[in-house]
Formats: sequence, structure tokens, C-alpha cells
Amino acid sequence: MCATPRTARIQVTRSSPAYWRITFNNPPINVMGPEFVREFRDIVQAIETDEHVKVVVFDSAVAGFFLNHSDFHASLSDLTSIPQGPTGLEAWPDILVRLTRAPVVTIASIRGRATGNGSEIVLACDMSFASRENAVLSQWEVGVGLVAGGGPMARLPRIMGRSRALEVLLTSDDVRGDLAQAYGYVNRSVPDAELDGFVDAIATRIASFDKWAIANTKRLVNAASLPSDVEIAAGWDTCIASIGRPVAQDRIKALLEQGFHRPGDAEDRLGSYVGRLGG
Repeated sequence: MCATPRTARIQVTRSSPAYWRITFNNPPINVMGPEFVREFRDIVQAIETDEHVKVVVFDSAVAGFFLNHSDFHASLSDLTSIPQGPTGLEAWPDILVRLTRAPVVTIASIRGRATGNGSEIVLACDMSFASRENAVLSQWEVGVGLVAGGGPMARLPRIMGRSRALEVLLTSDDVRGDLAQAYGYVNRSVPDAELDGFVDAIATRIASFDKWAIANTKRLVNAASLPSDVEIAAGWDTCIASIGRPVAQDRIKALLEQGFHRPGDAEDRLGSYVGRLGG
């Protein structure tokens, strides 16, 4: 096994030419800022162009967090100034759409919080498996007056139905492993002690198959199931418009005052804190 040189936020480990692991490592709480997006964009390009890779597993090196929400201390202009990607979408939704369309199998192995951007990665992956005890998924944005930007309004109804999608989005509450499985948010909820071996066995099995057959099967499933780029773009545009609204700024400020964006109870139980912000 050999790994590429360690970067500040993401590590790529090539278990074999056909099987890669992408590990999010931006401590202390694995937030997603502009530099993370730039780095991730380069990794997605490598996934798209490598002729040998067949399976990519996403996981985390940060205890308690798979991938968290955006970095609210970073400049928004640093994110929005990143050039559009090959899809014509803005940088973050472009990355997600390209992951979904890449001619490889993408698998999320979720241990810790997959909040906002982390949930959007999960929804963009082809499969997702969650730690029964330690996975928490959340689209928390409505609770602070925001609209999510990475496409969950387009993706969630297709995988769990309209009513459950609205429940996840509009309650902005934490969804844990077993409920995530019951709703179709993830493929399966697996005991934490078994998660790594379970995901590795699936990835290794698929990596042994023919890439042409994998890529064309995925292409045809995509044609029958994916939202259009227009839907994804509309979500991003509404997200950016929502960020500057006074109500959103006030609610984010209130959360920051309660310990949001730093290690502690507000991040660990974000759904509960969002629910107490009031009208």
C-alpha cells in the first residue's frame, strides 16, 4: 500500500491501482472551506482520468466528523471566485455532479457527523454505509435561515420520497444510523466495529470486476435516476442568496455564541442547538 504525499486537508491512499481511499482530514471539526474545495477538485479530476481506478471509498481521519458544514470563518468570495467546473456549475456542485457521473464506484463510509456538505457528499456517492452507533447525518441549513447549496433538495426526494425529504430538510435535525437506513438516506447501518471491514469487503469485491462493465452499468443507472444540472444549479443559486439575509446572519451569530464552529457540545449535538434558536 502506498499513499500520495499528505496534504493539509485530504489524503489519497491507493490500496491498489483499482481501489483508492479518500480521507478527509481537516481537524478539529472537518469543516469545508475554499482550500478544501480546490484540493478536492484536483482529486476528482484524478479519479475521472485514471484508467485503473474502479472504486473510491470516502472516510475521515477526524474523530467525530465524517465531513462537516462549510467554514463560516472563511471569506465567501474565496469560495464563489473559484472558477466553474467542466459541468458549467459552480465549484462545489460541479464536484458533486462529477463524482456522481465518474466512471468509478464511489462509497461513503460514515463515522461521525456528515453535516451539510458532508451529507451532500454522501448523497453524491453511489453507495453509503453508516456506523450504527456513531454516524449522524444532517441537512441543518433551514434551521439557521439558509438553503443548502449542494443539491439535497434535488437528490433526497429521489431516494427517500418527498415527505421524508421534507422532514430531513425542514426539521434540520440529526438523523442517526438506523433511521438513516430506514429512510434510505444510506444503504445500510452497520455496527461500528464492523464498518471498516464491511466497506473494505464490498470495495475489494467491486474492484475485482471489469471497469467497462462497472462504468456502463453506472452510466445507465444515472440516466434513469439523477437530477438535472438545472436543478442542482437552482439550489446553489438560492443557497448563495440565502447567506446574506439578515435572519440567516443573526441565527448563525447566535449559534457561534453558543459554541458552534469549535469542538464541543454545539457541534456534537447541532440538531438540538438549531432547534432551540427560536422564531
